[in-house]
Amino acid sequence: MSSVEESDRTPRYTPGHGLLEDRAAVITAAAGAGIGGATARRFLEEGARVVIGDAHARRLGEAQSALAAEFGADRVTSLPCDVTDEDQVRALFAHAEHAHGRLDIVVNNAGLGGTADLVDMGDDQWGRVLDVTLNGTFRCTRAALRSLKAAGSGGVIVNNASVVGWRAQRGQAHYAAAKAGVMALTRCAALEAAEFGVRVNAVAPSLAMHPHLVKVTSGELLAELTAREAFGRYAEPWEVANVIVFLASGYSSYMTGETVSVSSQHA
Repeated sequence: MSSVEESDRTPRYTPGHGLLEDRAAVITAAAGAGIGGATARRFLEEGARVVIGDAHARRLGEAQSALAAEFGADRVTSLPCDVTDEDQVRALFAHAEHAHGRLDIVVNNAGLGGTADLVDMGDDQWGRVLDVTLNGTFRCTRAALRSLKAAGSGGVIVNNASVVGWRAQRGQAHYAAAKAGVMALTRCAALEAAEFGVRVNAVAPSLAMHPHLVKVTSGELLAELTAREAFGRYAEPWEVANVIVFLASGYSSYMTGETVSVSSQHA
């Protein structure tokens, strides 16, 4: 492949345009270099104030320090949060309201994957993936809706689903079931939330590369998944974050209950 072809395949980073100016957001699983971390950065670049949560306290502290140094300590705060723990979820949302005086946007990014055939999968593997990925999204969506309904000023929730919620993939029964559940939760929550002005949508990425994914996925599977993409490459986490920004912004004001595929698989 020539250098020109390589350059054509490399996406150009999109600068901020103030799409989320003065909005206050909560983003879960936002430590590190994955979609949550990229979303926190993109939100800050678009003018938002953010509270980031993550179960990994050390990495969360490092992420907050780095973002605060770049965007200002008054615009980014953090609180460790394991989304399988209801008390920690409630504490995260209480912290957000205290830190910024309001809540406008919630991004439910926390999820857990893994690879195992059903015949080899234990109840603990199944339960852990469902508890983090689906139940965690439920707990945070419930907390967000309670807060946004009480405030009475509208708001937006964006959930992170996956294309495996639509299609079959060997070894992913637990993750696929959880992500399909996130899509169904998104649709039902959207209907309930519309009456008090809150929109609920989801993104469904196919393959966004980050260090944690490399640790839990084999090289063979990653190569296979990459080959399915029309662009011949995986997505950068910030490319998924861009779609989350769109769903969180006024540009998607008539969208609710939708799941947007962030993928080149169907080209």
